[in-house]
Order: sequence, then structure tokens, then C-alpha cells
Amino acid sequence: MAGKTMRAVLYEGYGGGAAALKHVEIPVPSPKKNEVLLKVEAASINPVDWKIQSGMLRPILPPKFPFVPVTDVAGEVIEVGPGVQDFKAGDKVVSMLNSLKGGGLAEYAVASVGLTVDRPPEVSAAEGAGLPIAAGTALQALKAGGATFDDTNKPSNVLITAASGGVGSYAVQLAKLAGLHVTATCGARNIDFVKSLGADEVLDYKTPEGKILKSPSGKKYDSVVHCTVGIDWSTFEPNLSASGKVIDITPSPGTMVSSFVKKLMWAKKRVVPLLLIPKKEEFKFLVDMVKDGRLKTVVDSKYPLSKAEEAWAKSMEGHATGKIIVEM
Repeated sequence: MAGKTMRAVLYEGYGGGAAALKHVEIPVPSPKKNEVLLKVEAASINPVDWKIQSGMLRPILPPKFPFVPVTDVAGEVIEVGPGVQDFKAGDKVVSMLNSLKGGGLAEYAVASVGLTVDRPPEVSAAEGAGLPIAAGTALQALKAGGATFDDTNKPSNVLITAASGGVGSYAVQLAKLAGLHVTATCGARNIDFVKSLGADEVLDYKTPEGKILKSPSGKKYDSVVHCTVGIDWSTFEPNLSASGKVIDITPSPGTMVSSFVKKLMWAKKRVVPLLLIPKKEEFKFLVDMVKDGRLKTVVDSKYPLSKAEEAWAKSMEGHATGKIIVEM
């Protein structure tokens, strides 16, 4: 598609939030070796997207400006680069784009075949686009806490904080598929929703019981999938089993230091920082789960590309129930 242009949304520097997003016409990218060009049908905004814009990962991300953000997309293969054998024009796929290049808030995007998987007809573009970062993080966090997905799990109790959000809503479902007993936290308005995902116990995080994270049934947690911020180790520690782990998906520098110190001390109870390592086989596992009806992408809201800044602002507010989707 050399010489053609496309609609895209980008920002030209750090900061500014939704107001700094600009609608532009830019050239359609070309796929290189082991890449495919996608006609993007849906993209999912994750908190990391606007955190990158805020400068949280400077100077690594973004590597240069202007920058078209968002990595989680679903769409149709339009063109394949040299060396691509597993995909052809017309294939429907889910992909996680290169974090250094971004590109998801656009009509077309280039994706590596290494993080692209087939999307069957049973999985809509919106459902697929929600998966890579959010469901991938939930899956890896549960595995880091000891969960398996091959029917070999021992009885285990897990606490999932912020369970109505993007990662949390997937984590509750995946934890139940792994056979775990799930205690979850969320706001009062989402208690019934989180129960509908399969949680055995739900705490309103604003109540006295919710603030101390105490299981209503008195269970100790073998693992915690920690999807929010602002909860001290001193709150988690008395609620953990003898070798309980807190898997922190948004680790602060303090969390990293605490984890290192507890390792040095051979502490059985400890915090484990988790940064997603994208894996194609896990993306396929998740897409297959959605296809089979065992996992669902909860969509908070959908926006057209022309209103991407509204989707961005909605994500920054921090109260979405499930995923925020931009459709092309």
C-alpha cells in the first residue's frame, strides 16, 4: 500500500493527557521481514498507554516523537512481509504490537508474527483486542502465584484486588478456571458484577473489612494478584498463608527493593513484582478460551477512532469496568 495514507491518533511530547492527542493523516506503514500489515478493526487502551505518555518510562518509551500509542489490536491481514508463512491476506488475527513502535490507534498497523495469533469467527474484534496485555498479565500473575491450567492444582486461595478492572476481570475468570477459591475486591457498585465472573467472596474496598483485606470466611491467601496501588505490605502480610505471595502487576521502585530484600532474607511470605513478558502461546491459549466460551472480555465502552481522546480520558479516570475499546 505504498503511497497511501491513513487516519491515526498521536501525541508529540510527554504529558497533556487526552487533550494532547492529535488526529492526523500519515503514511500507511509497510511490513518488513516476519511482519504483517493489519487493517485494524479494534484496539484496546491499557493504563500503560497513558502512563507512557505521562513520561513514566522516559527515556525508553516512547523512543521518539511523534508517537502513535496502543499495542493491543485485532484486525485483518492485508499484506505480509518477507519470510511470513503462517499468515496470508484475509486472515483475522489478534496481535500485540511492538511497544517501541506502538501504532494501534490507526487504521493500519504493522505487527510481528511472533506476537500475532489467528482469531476465529467466534471471537469478535473487540473481544480479541482486549486480551494481550490485560489477560496476558492476569494469566502470568496467576502462574507466578502457583496456579496451573492442567488440572494439577492443589486447593488454593487467591485474593484479586481491583477485580472489576481490565486485568482483574480476566484474573477472576482465569482463577476459577484453574480451580482456585477467589476472594476479590472492588467498589460497591461492582460487587454483583464481580460475583457474576465467578468470585467466591467479594469485598467492598471502602468498608472496614475491605480495607484490611480480610477474607469473609477467614481464609488465608496463598497468592494475591494485586491490580491496584496504595496498599501497604503490612495490610497484606497478616492475611497471607505461611508461604503466601503478593504478585504486584504495577510494582513501584519500593516494591522492587522490598522484593529483593525478602529474597535475601529467604522470607516465605513475599512480594513478587510482575512485568508482562508477552508469549504467543499464551495469547493463543487465551483466544481459544474466548472461542470456547470459557473466558469473556468484559467491554466497559466502545469509541470510534474519531473520539479516541474520550476513550483515553475514560481510561485515565481509572474506574472502567472491564476494557475500553476503540473501533476503526
